[in-house]
Amino acid sequence: MRLDPVSLRLFVAAMETGAIARAAAREHIVASAASRRLAELESQLGVALFTRGNRGMAPTPAAFELLHLARGVLNELDGIAQQMREHGAGLRGHVRLAANISAITQFLPTDLARFMALHPQVDVRLQELISSAVARAVAENAADIGILSDSHYGEQPTPLTLLPYRQDELVLVVPAGHTLARRRRVQLRDAMAFDLIGMHPGSAIHQLLQRGAAEAGRPLRLRMHVTGYDALCLMVAAGLGVGVMPRGSAALYAHLAIRVLTLDEPWAQRRLALCVRSMPALTPVARQLVAHLTNTENPSLLGRGR
Repeated sequence: MRLDPVSLRLFVAAMETGAIARAAAREHIVASAASRRLAELESQLGVALFTRGNRGMAPTPAAFELLHLARGVLNELDGIAQQMREHGAGLRGHVRLAANISAITQFLPTDLARFMALHPQVDVRLQELISSAVARAVAENAADIGILSDSHYGEQPTPLTLLPYRQDELVLVVPAGHTLARRRRVQLRDAMAFDLIGMHPGSAIHQLLQRGAAEAGRPLRLRMHVTGYDALCLMVAAGLGVGVMPRGSAALYAHLAIRVLTLDEPWAQRRLALCVRSMPALTPVARQLVAHLTNTENPSLLGRGR
């Protein structure tokens, strides 16, 4: 049995107006066609919906039962249409976002809270990865949008489009009673005389430290690797070494017995970038998120070019 939504709407109109002619006018159909559709609906259902007489028609008990069911079905159909329109307009859907820990601890909580307040029907699924893994996830279509340190991550299966996101600053974190704690500015060579608490070996910060050590001609005294800034600060506070991390992330752990020193190195000023495979290929809701994160007022402009 295939019930026609047009016939169901006509039936509901007939029940609400009390006459086929008025129902036909409301649904913009001629009265004879409306009468035929209702008769076909009765035939399909195998039940009389109206009793017809000289004084017009009267609903049967079955008609009142169908009225309740038909309204529910039509509301569901209208809801489907509305949700699809919202998807098309970028107001509903989900976005897969991969980001490095620097973006997650410094900027994304506020940015995502504002976006989701504006678009409550959007589901943002966030995954924390190191920057090289973020680039790979986006290139392999495991994520729609990525946020990573602006650098080169080798050849990817799909070329990536990069957009500016934020800037941050790397600092040196030392124990409160450390020899360097009395200084405000240091260079990497000053820290290389001490044990270092390092981030994940594949992380962007670890790569920067390796490059800086090579330029200084001195080895890094890596005592241990950690995967989060909270662990790094706890280890530093316990006197196990010094560490390099973003200033904004270090501020979250100011209650610990640590000191934050400016790193007087050109690479300490970093850029974070947003990456996608292709702007035109993004779903409307993903394009809305890109526009929000990059402070682009018109998301349609993001579809121009690569």
